[in-house]
Amino acid sequence: MAYEKIWRDNPNLNKTEIKKLQKDGLKIFDDIPYYAKNGFSSIPKEEWDMFKWAGLYLQRPKEDGYFMMRVTIPSGILTNEQAVTLANIAKDYGRGVYDITTRQAVQFHWLTIEQIPDIFDRLKKVGLSTAGACGDITRNIVGNPLAGIDPNELFDTRDIVREVYEYFQFNEDFSNLPRKYKISISANVYNSSNAEIHDLSFVPAYKEINGERVAGFHVKVGGGLSSVPKLAETLDVFITPDQTLKVAIAVTTIFRDYGYREKRHRARMKFLVADWGPEKFKEKLLEYTGPLPEKGEDAVKGWSAGYYYGVHKQKQDGLNFVGVNIPVGRLTPDDVLEFARLSKIYGNGELRNCNSQNLIISNIPDENVDALLKEDLFKKFPISPNKVVGYSVSCTGIEYCNLALVETKERMKRIAENLDKEVDLDVPVRIHMVGCPNSCGQRQIADIGLQGIKMKNKDKVMVEAFEIFIGGTLNNGGKYNERLKGKVEAHQLEYILKELLLYFNETKLPGETFYDYVERVGTSSLQEKLDLLLSSVAV
Repeated sequence: MAYEKIWRDNPNLNKTEIKKLQKDGLKIFDDIPYYAKNGFSSIPKEEWDMFKWAGLYLQRPKEDGYFMMRVTIPSGILTNEQAVTLANIAKDYGRGVYDITTRQAVQFHWLTIEQIPDIFDRLKKVGLSTAGACGDITRNIVGNPLAGIDPNELFDTRDIVREVYEYFQFNEDFSNLPRKYKISISANVYNSSNAEIHDLSFVPAYKEINGERVAGFHVKVGGGLSSVPKLAETLDVFITPDQTLKVAIAVTTIFRDYGYREKRHRARMKFLVADWGPEKFKEKLLEYTGPLPEKGEDAVKGWSAGYYYGVHKQKQDGLNFVGVNIPVGRLTPDDVLEFARLSKIYGNGELRNCNSQNLIISNIPDENVDALLKEDLFKKFPISPNKVVGYSVSCTGIEYCNLALVETKERMKRIAENLDKEVDLDVPVRIHMVGCPNSCGQRQIADIGLQGIKMKNKDKVMVEAFEIFIGGTLNNGGKYNERLKGKVEAHQLEYILKELLLYFNETKLPGETFYDYVERVGTSSLQEKLDLLLSSVAV
């Protein structure tokens, strides 16, 4: 290794840290061919967690030997060949499950260790990888899914994202971080990358330098969700696009060398930033980068939440992109192959994943738009979805995840479809469902966040249930949603949500969003309504 592990002699390192001192996580790639040849039983139990560095988690129950695999897709942008390859992996090995994640990646299930080498070979041939998809390492870099075609971007970030991504890929100088580490890079003025929830984010900004208005980035650090959510802090620096990698290396080095390694639950960078503060963090950053100009003009105008439904003009004359709803991000391989086929016929073959778990088909000439939209696939996946199902997000849930407490994916889809039938909303309502406090479904930033729990019902039987949070946003620096008191049994959730949305619909102003409504009336009104509903279903 080219760096010194200055934490090596800390007597209070947790067990995971001690193990990582003995063997770097990326070394699991060297071991997988042996395990594939000799079967799941040849994998020592103590090695199971190391598979995360290869983008692999054991599904529940772990002892059955089936893996979930996550594939990194920087900014969510896929070539046609890559999309076809991913679809065929899901078809050949993944029992037909193809999930788009909230970090623009793709996730498979039901994989066995014997299949992994062939999957790796297929991915490598089309320039894809699973390294960094999981583990204490730089995760998939979230970016603007419209990079390069976006009328609302200051500049094209594709090459910048690619440079940063490739630098950290298989880089053992940065494969032993205190915990997972998430980067976002976007020059879109509507915060398409959810900057405030990442460990490190580069956001669009301007700065007057030598009399010239220069487009570049401001830098945010220390965001994150889970059980102790924190919004990222903005450092008082401005950087030009060519400095992005230098700053990313510096911030990651600070996290690697000064991040906490004693307790896993306090090892994310958000805790370091909270303790240090942005001023001290900036001082340390400048020790690595040298002088950087102070902040300039923030170019962010709002927050898109990753939704781009419908037909939109690209910045290239005569070309368009189409945003399509993929309910809770789940597709079949045949769906993906059909999207890939249509994108090649009517566009340039690209597909782009959104952090809202939806899909974009890009580079469609004006003359091809009408014919594209007449294709049967858009009857199943509309470009103008209903107000609930089109804005619902879900994590994997208990179906496959060992951390989840409740079932989420199909439940969220079913509830959303039914709510759209029973409540006639004039504005979208963003509902995010998560199966545990880790919040892969990002419930903290939702209008309505649903967090799975276990509770004892009136018969003292442990059942699946949910807590409800309201009023999340990433506009104007962000605000995480607030928990309403009370627990809702899973079988009652649809009824409770329907009644809450009906109440919202009856008492809101015309065109008022759910977030603005909560800001205007506060949480007490919806809390009182929930109390009444819970007392009625308890009878």
